[in-house]
Amino acid sequence: MIEIGSIIKLQRTKRNMTQEELSEGIVSLSYLSKIENKKTKASPEIIQLLCNRLEIELTEKLDIEIEEKCQEWYGMLYDRFDKQKISVIYEELQQLLGRSINDQTLMFEIHKIRYYCIMRDLKKALCKINELHEMANSFNPIHKYYWHKFQGNYYSFKTYHHQAMQHYKLAEETISFANIQEQEIADLQYIISIEHSKLWNDLETIEYAKKAMGIFQQNYNFIRCAQCHILLGIAHHRIKNLDKATKNYNLALQLGELKNNEDVVHLAHYNLGYLHSITGNSEKAIEHYLIAIQNNNFKEKTKLVSLIRLIQEFYLVGDYEKAKNYLDQTILVLEAYINDYNEYIEDLHKYVIKVYTHLLNGETKQFISVLANDFIPYLEKKRNYEYLAFYAKMLGDHLEKSGKYKSSLQYYKLANSSYEKLFNL
Repeated sequence: MIEIGSIIKLQRTKRNMTQEELSEGIVSLSYLSKIENKKTKASPEIIQLLCNRLEIELTEKLDIEIEEKCQEWYGMLYDRFDKQKISVIYEELQQLLGRSINDQTLMFEIHKIRYYCIMRDLKKALCKINELHEMANSFNPIHKYYWHKFQGNYYSFKTYHHQAMQHYKLAEETISFANIQEQEIADLQYIISIEHSKLWNDLETIEYAKKAMGIFQQNYNFIRCAQCHILLGIAHHRIKNLDKATKNYNLALQLGELKNNEDVVHLAHYNLGYLHSITGNSEKAIEHYLIAIQNNNFKEKTKLVSLIRLIQEFYLVGDYEKAKNYLDQTILVLEAYINDYNEYIEDLHKYVIKVYTHLLNGETKQFISVLANDFIPYLEKKRNYEYLAFYAKMLGDHLEKSGKYKSSLQYYKLANSSYEKLFNL
C-alpha cells in the first residue's frame, strides 16, 4: 500500500515547493498538511491533481522488472561490491523512480542514505537524512527499520559510535513490528557487535557476534561467520582470554582460506600479529603483519594499519632502516587512496606518520612538539584512549630519557588514566 501523503511531502520538499504553492486552487493549506501527515485520506481526484502539479505519475503497481532491479540494488549496498556497477544501477533507478509514486519510492529514498555512505559521500548522506527527517514519524515499521539502520551506518562512518548505537538499537526494537528477513536481522546483530567493539563493550560484542554467527551458520554463510570470529577474537583479547582469542582468529583464518577471501585472511593475520605484539613477541607479530600488508582492498584499512604496526615493531626491535622503509610505504598508501578513508582515519594516520618521521630522523624537538602540542590533544578531543595510552607513554619514555622527570610523570599519568578509561567505556 502506497503511503501517498508521505511521498507527496517528499516530492514537494525535493522540488523546494511550499505547501502554499502545491495546495493553491486544489485544497486548503490545512487539508494538504493533513494529507502529508497521514491524518486524512484524500480522494483519488485530489491526489491526482497534486501529482499533476508535482509532475509525477501515480503508479499503484510497480513493474516486476523494476521491483527486481530495486531488490538487486539494495542487496549490493556493501563495500565488497563494485562501486561503478552500484552507481550505474542507481542512475537507472533514479530515472525510473524519480518521476513516479509507487511501492518502492520511499524505500529507494531511504536506501540512498546507505548508498551515499558506501560511496563515502557523507555530506549527501546527511542531506538525505535531513530531507527525510520531517516525514520519519509517518514511516511504516519496515521503513523505520532501514531508516534507523542507515542512520547508524552514517554515524558509524563519522566515528560517532554512541549515536550509531542509538540508531541500531532503535532498528532492533522495530524488528518485532516489521517483516525483516533472518539474514537481515543477523546483519544488524553483526554491525551492533562491531559498534560495541568500537565502544570497548566486550561482553556485548561477544553476545551480538554469537547471535549473528548462529544465523550465519544456519545459512552456511562462512565469510560472515569468519567476520564474527574476528570480533570474538578482539573481545577475548581485550579481556585477557588470549587462548580463546587465538582460537577465534585461527578459525577466521581457516574460513577465509576455505572460501578464498583475501580480506578475511589478511584481517585475521593482522589481529594475530597484534596479539603477538601485545604479548611481546615482535618476531611473530612482524611475520603476521607482513602477510596482512598484502591486502589491496583499501576500504578495509588492513594494509594501512598493518604498515603502521610494522613501523612500530621494527622501531621497537631497533631495525630503523626497515621502519623507515615501511614509513615511506605508509605515506604512499595514504596519499594514493585518501578518498577511500574517512576524515578521521586520514587525520589519525597523518599524525602517526609525522611522529615516526621525526623520531626516525632523530628530530627530537619536533617529535616532542608534535606529540605534546598536536597529536595528544587531538586524541584527547577524539577520546581515542587506545592510541592516547600508547603515545602518551611513548612521550613519557622519551622525556624520562632526556632527564625531564616531572614532564614524563605527567604523560605516564595520562597513559594510565587512558588505560582506565578504555576499560571503563
